[in-house]
Amino acid sequence: MSWQPGNEPDCIARADAIELLIRPHEKDLGGFSVRRTLPSSQRRMVGPYIFFDHMGPARFPAGEGIDVRPHPHIGISTVTWLFDGEIIHRDSLGFEQPIRPGAVNLMTAGRGIVHSERTDPARKKTGATLHGIQLWLALPVALQETAPAFTHYPAEAIPRADGTNPQVTVIIGEAYGVRSPVEALSPTLYAQALFTETGTLALPDRYADRAIYVVEGSVSIGACDIDSGTMAVLRAGEAAEVRAAGPARVMLIGGEPHPEPRSIWWNFVSDSKERIEQAKRDWREGRFDPVPGEDDVIPLPD
Repeated sequence: MSWQPGNEPDCIARADAIELLIRPHEKDLGGFSVRRTLPSSQRRMVGPYIFFDHMGPARFPAGEGIDVRPHPHIGISTVTWLFDGEIIHRDSLGFEQPIRPGAVNLMTAGRGIVHSERTDPARKKTGATLHGIQLWLALPVALQETAPAFTHYPAEAIPRADGTNPQVTVIIGEAYGVRSPVEALSPTLYAQALFTETGTLALPDRYADRAIYVVEGSVSIGACDIDSGTMAVLRAGEAAEVRAAGPARVMLIGGEPHPEPRSIWWNFVSDSKERIEQAKRDWREGRFDPVPGEDDVIPLPD
């Protein structure tokens, strides 16, 4: 697709189910880039999701990898889902956990947490790979100051729906006859559909906000063809079916929008701009708990 925001394909006018198509912008994270779809100038959130990053696919030369130093969060839960590679997570609660394809790390920042994300030194020696999605869910206002927490769910705990094409994995929430054990703090759906050949998938319509993101391949909804690297935001209450003409990987997100708007600055999310200012001061003045054994933090941006 060659379109830009404000010049979207006219297929949207002929696709009752699609409200908006979003192309991500590239973001350099120091050594590798990501495609960031949310927040965007066109749409800040889909349900509780306020951040959607597509990492990679990246292949690092021997001796290199990701090296994201300790940094803080408030007001969100982060969800990491990998297709390839590995990330070593360490946080201020003392958890150290490798995340690998098919497993889920759910980190709830609440009133404040600090974590780092790095490539294992052993993987660096031969050249590491990385491909995956990282999401942030804005917490309900009543839970924004909850205690920080971290839970790891191994790949074998994440359920798959019956059927082989597409193969649907329900990462968070309930759909297609299965329920994930991942305990998000607001009702939501996060799923992966992996097409191996031509196929169709009817999308759940229980949530006011829904969107799909095409990771690999291309699909269509109604009259719109949706290429890799594109998010399609769906209209509330409209039936929608994803059609794939061949192999494709599609992520589905959904949920009820929070009634209160959210502000986002760097890694801080809140309904209160004053709370974000307090978080800035706390990080600048060293009041967040540190990640044990890690002193080289990311400073507050100018």
